[in-house]
Formats: sequence, structure tokens, C-alpha cells
Amino acid sequence: MRKNILMALVFAMAFLLLFAGCGAGSEDTFNDIKAAGKFVVGLDDEFAPMGFRDENNEIVGFDVDLAKEAARRLGLEVEFQPISWDAKEMELKNKNIDVIWNGLSITEERKKQMAFTKPYLENLQVIVVPEGSDIKTKADLAGKKVGVQAGSTSKDALEADTETFESIGELVEYPTNFEALLDLGTGRIDAVVVDEILGRYYIAMNDAKLVVLEDNFGREEYGVGLRLGDKEFLEALNKVLDEMKADGTAAEISRKWFGEDIVK
Repeated sequence: MRKNILMALVFAMAFLLLFAGCGAGSEDTFNDIKAAGKFVVGLDDEFAPMGFRDENNEIVGFDVDLAKEAARRLGLEVEFQPISWDAKEMELKNKNIDVIWNGLSITEERKKQMAFTKPYLENLQVIVVPEGSDIKTKADLAGKKVGVQAGSTSKDALEADTETFESIGELVEYPTNFEALLDLGTGRIDAVVVDEILGRYYIAMNDAKLVVLEDNFGREEYGVGLRLGDKEFLEALNKVLDEMKADGTAAEISRKWFGEDIVK
């Protein structure tokens, strides 16, 4: 009898833990955000021009300006928290941040772990090589040392192209795209797969002797990532983003950073 009671208690505890686990992170935290008067944006602060540090060590960028304007329209403040990009899902789940707003590509795999706003930018995963490189296409990556940012869709896009991925000599993962591109410039690696927006901005701003190949690993869309349960917050962000597109504010911010309106 005592053994049966003990087993029943064990099963009951297991059920309660499972139930609690299923509900973890499912509550909408928008009321908490409004009570705090701010939301926290997680970002890679070396992802120019979306979010990065300027010469005064201030965090600036296209996504930073969008987030500031969205916060203003919501009657909130916004705080920017640099994070390890490879740990972004955990940072969001653990409520260390409220959103990921930093050139975040929308993928089916990520949709299992977070909610997304409507897309607001399009992007390509491109190959960057030094000027004069013998690498002209994806096929030329065979046997080469290729760099990517850890936890990025650049890495996912490369791995998804099975023929190309299996042909490369070595995949080198970096904490940031900036470090990967620096190593590319010094000849430590042969190519970098990276977001086109970042790659072209890096080359232009640093007068880098690098080029973007025409061959690429596919088109993506950027969105803001939230916890799956934050439906009210998601609705509020979608509303202000729609307003910013409609009244030209998003286009104005785009022209500031890209010289043209590329907002989707």
C-alpha cells in the first residue's frame, strides 16, 4: 500500500511539473512592461547598420531608431541590452529582454521559439570575399575556410545548401560578423556568409577591399521577435509599425541609414 501511495505521488508530481513546463513563458507580459514603463531590446551591438556602437560608444542604428519611435508611440521608454546572438532565444525566454530587434530573420525554426511581428525589411544571405579572390560562385567555396556568425541564419542558410556545405574545407564560427569580416580582411579565412545589409554597409564604411558575390544563399525577411505568449504586446507593436510605414516615418529612418526607402 505504502509503495502504491509513493508511486501515485511521484506520478502526480511529474504531471504538475509537466503542466507547469507547458505554461512556462506563455503569459502575456505587456501589463508588466507597461507597469515598468519600458521594454528591453536585446541586440548584437556590432550589427551595423541595424544596431551598433558609434564613436561615442552610443548604441545607434536603423533598428534602434525604429524601436525608439515605436516606444515613443506606445508611451514607453526603451532600453538596449547587448546579448550573445547565439543565446538570444534563452535571453528572451528567461525575460532578460522583452524583444529581439536587430536584423532578426524570420524562419520556421525560430517561429517555434518566439513570435514575430510582420516583416519590415528583406535581406539576402550573401558571400563576401577579398578583392581578386578566385571565389566567384558558391561552387568555388569547395575546400575553402568559410566564416559565419554563430547562431545566425547565415550559418543556417549555408548548412541548408547541402552540396555547398559539404564541399567547404572548414566552417569557422565567430561571436560577431564584425570579427568574421576582420579575419577575412587579414586573410585568415577565405569567405564570409553574411546578411547583405551588414556586408555592404561594412565594406562601404570601412573602405574594405572586399566584394559581395552575385551568387547567394537566398532571400529572408526581418521581423521583431517576442515571447510566444506576448500576444497583446505583439498586436501593439504591429499597430505602431503599420502606422510608421503609413505616415512615412519608417521611410525617413530608412533613408537616414540606407540612403533610400527599403522598408517592406
